[in-house]
Amino acid sequence: MLQVAVVGSGPSGVYAAQSLVQQDRVPGVRVDVLDRLPCPYGLVRYGVAPDHEKIKSLQNTLRAVLEHERVRFLGSVEIGPGALPPARLLGLYHAVVYCVGAAADRRLGVPGEDLPGSYSATEFVSWYSAHPDAMTDRGARVGFIKDVESAVVIGVGNVAVDVARMLVRGATELLPTDMPDAALGVLADSRVREVSVVGRRGPSQARFTTKELRELGALPDTEVVVDPAELALDPAYGDPSGLPAASRRNVEVLRGWADRPPQGLARRIRLRFFLRPASLTAGAQGQVGAVRFERTLPDGRGGVTGSGQYEDVPAQLVLRSVGYRGVPIEGLPFDADRGTVPHAAGRVLREGAASPGEYVAGWIKRGPTGVIGTNRPCSKETVTSLLDDAPALAARQVAADPLAGLRAAGLRPVEWPGWLAIERAEAELGHTLGRGVVKIPDWEGLRAAATRTP
Repeated sequence: MLQVAVVGSGPSGVYAAQSLVQQDRVPGVRVDVLDRLPCPYGLVRYGVAPDHEKIKSLQNTLRAVLEHERVRFLGSVEIGPGALPPARLLGLYHAVVYCVGAAADRRLGVPGEDLPGSYSATEFVSWYSAHPDAMTDRGARVGFIKDVESAVVIGVGNVAVDVARMLVRGATELLPTDMPDAALGVLADSRVREVSVVGRRGPSQARFTTKELRELGALPDTEVVVDPAELALDPAYGDPSGLPAASRRNVEVLRGWADRPPQGLARRIRLRFFLRPASLTAGAQGQVGAVRFERTLPDGRGGVTGSGQYEDVPAQLVLRSVGYRGVPIEGLPFDADRGTVPHAAGRVLREGAASPGEYVAGWIKRGPTGVIGTNRPCSKETVTSLLDDAPALAARQVAADPLAGLRAAGLRPVEWPGWLAIERAEAELGHTLGRGVVKIPDWEGLRAAATRTP
């Protein structure tokens, strides 16, 4: 019987587990899905905006896999330095599939980037999504939007659109969500009146989906402002017929907003293009006060070049959303240029040769590209490689139950009943607050909830 560990319980990890237990080439495969957190679902729980209930409902699909009779969820299991080394983990299983995503944010690399008030969009998302690291990494973020009237979001992907929307959302609209109560209270007191979402290239190259983009135009008491002169800089704007369908729809939506007269509503989201950050400057209190952008121009090859013209955009909060990078795990090879683990069809490569029993899937395999559904064929390709290798993998003797080996290594995994206890505790918390389910935002609270009995 083949014993496989999948490291990471987000979509790519759960899809890998699903492929392993639903195939019929190698019968009886057993899968342990390990996660550093005591909670499953990865970015579906901690990266999807709380007002996106339809996307968050994907948890139900992932849950069905984790409740399969040959799949076991083991939370609070960390792999890497100071925890369980990859070599020791592989000693407990016939194969290990790493689905650890791309946890690091790309930086802007400009002066002033580390001023107070300048953060990655992921930090902001983690805060309003109740990720327990948000309470420890650089301190609790209770002051994210304190005294903020103008914010700048650098990047034009779906995450940038998400955080812009959350910055102008009213507390009443967010009350039915699972947002932690502290974050909801801070957003209720928000004084944010203007959010600029800025991209260095044109509208035809923006990465947001049209559905996400249109949601900005449906926000109560908020107008979307687009400068037609900036749109016109894009060579594809005048005739978008040659663009992919998604980009063409985006241009059509932006064109509609650009043609609309000012509405004079209480809040504004400005979508800006052909501007790249040059520096962040401090305000009177030492926090960020403005972003200096250089106007860019198309270079005729799909990129942009600087014009030497600059513009300062006032902002007391700056969120960068310019991409992600994988983080190396000590004991695994890593391609620092690509931010991925070297592989061939999902097989981990060590010095160019496939490492027996080690595999990757998801962003740590292919880089931060695609949408949630892209992880399914990616994971399936990796599992196909693993199944091709199964006869050789199964020849190695491993323990009948790897859980004993994890405990012998000093780990105290949170099993599925522990996760169910967290779910109950979050439902009870919401009930006491007069809301629906409300997520527990801190490590201590999650660990305590996981040990509660029904």
